[in-house]
Amino acid sequence: MTIRHDSITAELALRLVVPGGAPVPVAATVRYEPADPYAISIGFRTGADEVVEWTFARQLLSDGVRRPAGDGDVQVWPAAQSGGRIVCLSLSSPSGHALFEMPRSEVLAFLRRTYSAVPLGGESDIIDLDAELALLIWGGPER
Repeated sequence: MTIRHDSITAELALRLVVPGGAPVPVAATVRYEPADPYAISIGFRTGADEVVEWTFARQLLSDGVRRPAGDGDVQVWPAAQSGGRIVCLSLSSPSGHALFEMPRSEVLAFLRRTYSAVPLGGESDIIDLDAELALLIWGGPER
């Protein structure tokens, strides 16, 4: 299996859902690093030089395109609106909660690119979980 090691990024045009108000456009960059094959990151520009970044499972995003997924701080689910199909992304932290709408077609295009770099199920070819656990538990390689 051929694994690409280049970062995969995409600019997404999100909309922040504002209760009782019109959605607010938010620019975001979604990123996938094949060296960390289970995770994706999404960075929200909050100011000229500030980015708030969230990292969560690629599988969560993939599942959420088709059905509700996640039961913690990050939840993703499909929805429809007058403009077409969207993916909703809910983020919760001690400092607040935000709900975003993402164009489904853009999310799917990004996911396809990640799966061309590291196929679904191929993540363990990149990360040796036994060795990583041994490092955490014993501070070195398996004994």
